[in-house]
Amino acid sequence: MRLLHTMLRVGDLERSLAFYTDVLGMRLLRRKDYPSGRFTLAFVGYGDERDTAVLELTHNWDTASYEIGSGYGHIALGVEDIQALCDQIRAKGGRVTREPGPMKHGSTVIAFVEDPDGYKVELIQTSPRHDAD
Repeated sequence: MRLLHTMLRVGDLERSLAFYTDVLGMRLLRRKDYPSGRFTLAFVGYGDERDTAVLELTHNWDTASYEIGSGYGHIALGVEDIQALCDQIRAKGGRVTREPGPMKHGSTVIAFVEDPDGYKVELIQTSPRHDAD
């Protein structure tokens, strides 16, 4: 068994695809419209779905936005140079909501960014070292 994907409902698919591909550097792996159901599924990720877990972005054509809810936490990405990535994200119009720094009660360096729908994405520094706090 393995994790295949995590699904996020998005209000504007093109805006979300731009964020995940242009800002976070993922690739659009596949996309399919379902006209009879009035929705589109787009899968993005850093590697092939056969090998890695990916994100499924679900766009219901008649819904412009969603309430995220108190149960959602964040998506986490391991990054080699967290400061450089945060600078790149800002330069591309992304929103850094927590600057890079040690996590509370630990030493792992983290930062948070927010996607266009308000979903939190945690960035975790993986080099030169990564502490699993």
